[in-house]
Amino acid sequence: MNIVRTRFAPSPTGYLHVGGLRTALYAYLLAKKHGGQFLLRIEDTDQTRLVEGATENIIQALQWAGIEFDEGPGKDGPCGPYVQSERLDMYKNHALELIAKGHAYHCFCSPERLDQIRATQIAHKLPPAYDKHCRNLDAAAVAQKLASEPKSVIRMKVPLEGELTFSDLIRGPVTFGYKVVDDQVLMKSDGFPTYHLAVVVDDHYMKISHVIRGEEWLSSTPKHLLLYEYFGWEAPQFAHLPLLLNSDRSKLSKRQGDVAVEDYKRKGYLPEALINFIAFLGWNPGDTREFFSMEELIKEFSLACVGKAGAVFNLEKLDWINEQYIQKMPATALVQRLKPFAADYSFSNCSDTYLAQAIDLLRERTTLLPEFFSRGSYFFQAPASYDPAIAAKAWSPEAGGHIKSILALLNKLASFDATTIEATIRDYAATLNVGMGKIIQPLRFAISGVAQGPTLYQIIALLGKEETDRRCMKALELLKA
Repeated sequence: MNIVRTRFAPSPTGYLHVGGLRTALYAYLLAKKHGGQFLLRIEDTDQTRLVEGATENIIQALQWAGIEFDEGPGKDGPCGPYVQSERLDMYKNHALELIAKGHAYHCFCSPERLDQIRATQIAHKLPPAYDKHCRNLDAAAVAQKLASEPKSVIRMKVPLEGELTFSDLIRGPVTFGYKVVDDQVLMKSDGFPTYHLAVVVDDHYMKISHVIRGEEWLSSTPKHLLLYEYFGWEAPQFAHLPLLLNSDRSKLSKRQGDVAVEDYKRKGYLPEALINFIAFLGWNPGDTREFFSMEELIKEFSLACVGKAGAVFNLEKLDWINEQYIQKMPATALVQRLKPFAADYSFSNCSDTYLAQAIDLLRERTTLLPEFFSRGSYFFQAPASYDPAIAAKAWSPEAGGHIKSILALLNKLASFDATTIEATIRDYAATLNVGMGKIIQPLRFAISGVAQGPTLYQIIALLGKEETDRRCMKALELLKA
């Protein structure tokens, strides 16, 4: 296979897991680095676990993250359809082909019998596996059972002796003895294939050159390689990614935090930051660089630089990376990223120019996008009330008089910029020989309702004369000054 073709093949059973995003990212980077194609395939053969809308959510999450597939649902290509439930005849025909070649067999064992076998094996501390009861039924017996018991499954025949060794692109040589490989079910009694048959058939006909997936699928690889051998097909190369871990090095799970890509989107992480962070969960470029654009990741990515050890999902590091991206992103670009959050905070009436100016004043120490609204609410709404605890520190009996005098001075200014405003207030304080703190603190409190924030003069300049005057007069009324 000279053309690099990779795929991401999630099941539509809910949200896109951040581990799935990493798998998709690595597959995407490898394909794009080599000028190949990246495919999206929806593996929906387990009909009992399907979640309505999950496919659309997965596609939206990938697009939000900047991972565009070349072929897949909605982007038809020469190897479609790209949803497994639309390919059932293909799987059935190939399962029957395996039976004809002597590499698979019908199994008629009832669920009750299988449960009993499993319980007995567990009781004797043996690994659960099928006991091959139906493996050697003769053709006449099979025909008779098919006539009377049509609900059978099809299992693959795994060699009884020997071992299989393959080279994983991340882990190197891996060997499995056939004695620990079960006679896997390939076709279920409902006519749907299991993952193991469908993934091999699909990867072959979709001309996948590299299979990138999580290490939990490592033990399934011998079954898949056997199927490639049984069909007489060339197998793709395999790369099994290390686990993502919580800070306590347990497997990353929702019990200890968010694992859905949509959760990070909803909380206000930038897709560029999340992708940058996810890329480093297992991969390292071999130097000290920490920030990569998607184009730079494509250029630098190599499976040879992916480690075997589990990678810790360090939320503090993600927060720091997101903060750095917010610091560096132009305000005009951040405006567009903020708009989806505006309605949640009832801040939808300001212009893009105004919002960009507020962003520039607030971006320092801002970690998540909604914080522009939550921390800087006073840029968009006047305080409706004043916290008595802050007032006790920021307000004084003289504050009202100072504010009235400053308002009179500000209203006379021809140029209402931050530099002129600062000079005017400093001149006022110097004339009265009053410390700037006694002026700035109550003025900031009156205008914003908080005790800290960006430079007050810049806040006043952005709000403008009329709004500054209106807020101060309202504060004087509420604070009885």
